Amino acid sequence: MNLITQLSEQAANASRSLVNLESETKNRILNQMADKIRKAASLILEANKIDIQHAKENNLPAAMIDRLLLTDERIDIMAKGIEEIAVLADPVGMLREIGEQPNGLKISKMRMPLGVVCMIYEARPNVTADAGALCFKSGNAIILRGGKEAINSSKAIASIMQQTLASFGLPEALITVIPNADRELLMDLMQQREHIDVIIPRGGEGLINFVTDNSKIPVIQHFKGVCHLYIDKYADLDKAIKLLLNGKTQRTGVCNALEGLVVHKDIAEQFLPMAAKVLAEHEVTIHACKQAASYFNNADILADNDFGQEYLDLEIAVKIVDSLQHAMDHIHVNGSNHTEVICTEDLERSQRFQRSVDASVVMVNASSRFSDGSQLGLGAEIGIATTKLHAYGPMGLESLTAEKFLVTGDGHVRS
Repeated sequence: MNLITQLSEQAANASRSLVNLESETKNRILNQMADKIRKAASLILEANKIDIQHAKENNLPAAMIDRLLLTDERIDIMAKGIEEIAVLADPVGMLREIGEQPNGLKISKMRMPLGVVCMIYEARPNVTADAGALCFKSGNAIILRGGKEAINSSKAIASIMQQTLASFGLPEALITVIPNADRELLMDLMQQREHIDVIIPRGGEGLINFVTDNSKIPVIQHFKGVCHLYIDKYADLDKAIKLLLNGKTQRTGVCNALEGLVVHKDIAEQFLPMAAKVLAEHEVTIHACKQAASYFNNADILADNDFGQEYLDLEIAVKIVDSLQHAMDHIHVNGSNHTEVICTEDLERSQRFQRSVDASVVMVNASSRFSDGSQLGLGAEIGIATTKLHAYGPMGLESLTAEKFLVTGDGHVRS
């Protein structure tokens, strides 16, 4: 038995230890995990320094280094995320009544864990804590395969969580870390369909395509975030500027940052000079269609097939459109089913946008940066699913469960 098969089997066996674990006990364990992570901040930061040093030596992009970097504040946020999960309702065992059949059979559905979740990710050490806590609360074991960029940080965080599990008499294999980022181990991992129930890749386009193409296990994709802000002809321009700046400049290296600005032609002459001024003040590089480029200094002119890039930096693509339908068509071609925003004061147009746009989160007059589990009341999220099976959008606790049918009879037999 090779290493990956052994670890996968151990995780599958460990998952059964959670079947009857009371929610109150889960919450106590989660709160202790959070407390121990705070107390071990110095150890986590030491491990993170090694990862950051390696990242700089390998000339990784600034956006990736930002995702990799841990600070005292980010560790505290990580711990708070675990505490928020402890407060949330446990979905395991929740009942939904279906009703009684004419023959007297009583039908209901009960939420149950998926089983073993495998998380494949890159340079986000916070994913280790978020995913570990979410899977534990939802009754799942998790196998964490982080990228080589964050391997030391991830091991340090997972070790603290494993120690907490052990102190409650639970198997450490509930949170399993693959010891290195060897591609051969990843290939082995994706073949473990006897032991692993679902794989969730979270990272760059190359990683997600590789996993989707090679996995024998069902995959929930968390694809790139090419998010757009559409400025409708009935937009409040003060709101529009706020949404643009917050979505593009608050934090650039995240999947819910804006990458595209779409502007109705009837309001472009009023709005784009305002946008050009504030974007220049924040040193945002502009890529634009020929019509929009005239409103900016030194804009890079894009052909129609050059839109749809995920910059993860102080860059944005700007497009002027003739109508709401034209805007939605542009988003359909260039978006990534992640998050799309309309700024408008017209209710009918906002409702049409929300109905028509195919994205996991569609917002009206709200920043794309709110497309986040913690901001939408889910607590920490395991990611934002951009495919519709088995979840769509920010994945919280309930998305890590399935429903089984419960059927109760009184000696019923089928004739």
